[in-house]
Amino acid sequence: MTQRSTYRYYEFVMAAFVTVLVCSNLIGPAKIAQMDAPLFGTLTFGAGVLFFPISYVFGDILTEVYGYARSRRVIWTGFAALAFAALMAWVIVKLPPAPFWHNQGAYEIAFGSTWRIAVASLIAFVCGEFVNSFVLAKMKIATAGRWLWTRTIGSTIFGEGVDSLLFYPLAFYDSGIIPNDKLPLVMLSQFVVKVGVEIVFTPLTYKIVGWLKRAEREDYYDRETDFNPFTLKTP
Repeated sequence: MTQRSTYRYYEFVMAAFVTVLVCSNLIGPAKIAQMDAPLFGTLTFGAGVLFFPISYVFGDILTEVYGYARSRRVIWTGFAALAFAALMAWVIVKLPPAPFWHNQGAYEIAFGSTWRIAVASLIAFVCGEFVNSFVLAKMKIATAGRWLWTRTIGSTIFGEGVDSLLFYPLAFYDSGIIPNDKLPLVMLSQFVVKVGVEIVFTPLTYKIVGWLKRAEREDYYDRETDFNPFTLKTP
């Protein structure tokens, strides 16, 4: 029996991570929200941004407790789930509506992301998550496991930064949806909101990480880990 098969909660954390990702693509993208924030002024952002920091919290928990290699398996599982959801949403939107059903327009707005946006989302997600997991794993070794908040927030800054820098130019540059001169502002707003949510969730992250480490009797350090993102091998 491998060590991985003895974990009691790894699969549950994986399921929660994937659920948040799928919800982020199904529930959030169709709505653009705007709010006034102290120090930052008016922030304009896609409502789906509220889900992604939660996925990074789960990513932090996975890497902190189970290590980079097991987090890598979860990231690819999430990627496959997102790709499948995007494909099926496209298929269902394209199905010819019944003559008596008059909600096709609203349905297309809610679920009809273009392939450009879907592909940009997948690329940004997988790159951002791997950066987040890699930075956290390396910082854990550098800090000898101390100061958890520095690596959860620090890794999120790098991961979310990569996500935002990739997604918005790939999805919207010269698209006519968001003016090119507004892209930097939208990217900054999204980044601020994502990192802000991570900071707010830090006390909860501490509690979950502490509980899981005790329950699983695991506190993994990636000292000899192969950080190649394109393998599914685990220790």
